[in-house]
Amino acid sequence: MLVQEVIRKKRDGQALSEAEISFIVQGITSGGVSEGQLAAFAMAVLFRGMTLDERVMLTIKMRDSGDVLQWDLDRPVVDKHSTGGVGDNVSLMLAPALAACGAAVPMISGRGLGHTGGTLDKLDAIPGYASQPDIALFRKVIRDVGCAIIGQTGDIAPADKRFYAVRDVTATVESIDLITASILSKKLAAGLEALVLDVKCGNGAFMATAEDARALAQALVQVANGAGCKTTALLTDMNQPLASAAGNALETANAVSFLTGDAVDPRLWDVTCALGGELLAQCGVAADSALGVGMIGQVLQSGRAAEVFGQMVAGLGGPVDFVENPSRYLAQAPVVRDVFAATAGVVTGIDARAVGVAVVNLGGGRRKASDTIDLSVGFRHLASVGSAVGDMPIAQIHAASEAAFEAAKAELLQAYVIGDGIPAKDATVLEKIS
Repeated sequence: MLVQEVIRKKRDGQALSEAEISFIVQGITSGGVSEGQLAAFAMAVLFRGMTLDERVMLTIKMRDSGDVLQWDLDRPVVDKHSTGGVGDNVSLMLAPALAACGAAVPMISGRGLGHTGGTLDKLDAIPGYASQPDIALFRKVIRDVGCAIIGQTGDIAPADKRFYAVRDVTATVESIDLITASILSKKLAAGLEALVLDVKCGNGAFMATAEDARALAQALVQVANGAGCKTTALLTDMNQPLASAAGNALETANAVSFLTGDAVDPRLWDVTCALGGELLAQCGVAADSALGVGMIGQVLQSGRAAEVFGQMVAGLGGPVDFVENPSRYLAQAPVVRDVFAATAGVVTGIDARAVGVAVVNLGGGRRKASDTIDLSVGFRHLASVGSAVGDMPIAQIHAASEAAFEAAKAELLQAYVIGDGIPAKDATVLEKIS
């Protein structure tokens, strides 16, 4: 079989066979398919698309390009994936809450991408936390605690790692077919029984419109179920930051406050409970999603989820008293000051993407993959849509210098729209795709 003939077939709009897809994936993994050929293949898929059968086969072959974890546990194995947003630290609360309800959560997460934050970067703010442990430690923490949040190892879906690197520099990231295979190959390699997808839409999401988000959600749900994993998706709003914090250490501190009940952002609560309720229903721990939502709420309010989070942190090398004393361990920025609106009024809109970009410009995100990020910088106490500002600040800026503070202040003021009337409250969870 010739690589160029497979590329030609897809270029001409024909469906590929299982053998042809397997051949391409094997070549990606072994290096037998060159970067030029891989770029051509990706562009052909972008323009010509794939059938559902092709998407399922590509996902399965990429999943099987490395290790596929097997579990022998007395609890169902589940996970969640978010398509990325600003102030989205849901994983830090959801994984321990699910574990506290009796599920096992081997969560393989990623780092920040563009203006969106990454779960692993938040956890890297915890001293000693091993976000890239060996598989033996990963399995031990899952067995002992019930959840572990780690990064992709070299043995998990290696075909995706190489394929994504090529797509990233050839303008083919936007292909729904390839996005679907990339996301699901990693998730399904974790040996899941059930998966819930948080597909963001709005000005802070990669999919800005509900139509685009719905198309991606439908593709992901169809393929994941076709590959044998019970999956649903929720469309959620990203027209403003989800948490009242943006930045790695600050979002981690926000998650601890949420888990301990010290400060709970309402929109964050809604999304966390909705996603958890879906998963508990899918895996049979709850009779339906409404009962599942109640179970998630109960373990959060009782402090049981906070206890599990602390055990996970300690199990992966972090401080044993992190939940009790987060400020002792999280990095602190040298410049911390409030920023106020020029005129009093009500927040009527927020450019969430601009808020995320401002965090990157503060040094809290990467412009290129090799960048080292400042885990301490970002925003805290972000005002939400409908909040009165003027006497109250828009946010508290955490910056590395006075110059960085002033630049972030200008960006943040530009991102906020201040008006007179109180805007209508938009739903946070918009739609379910199953």
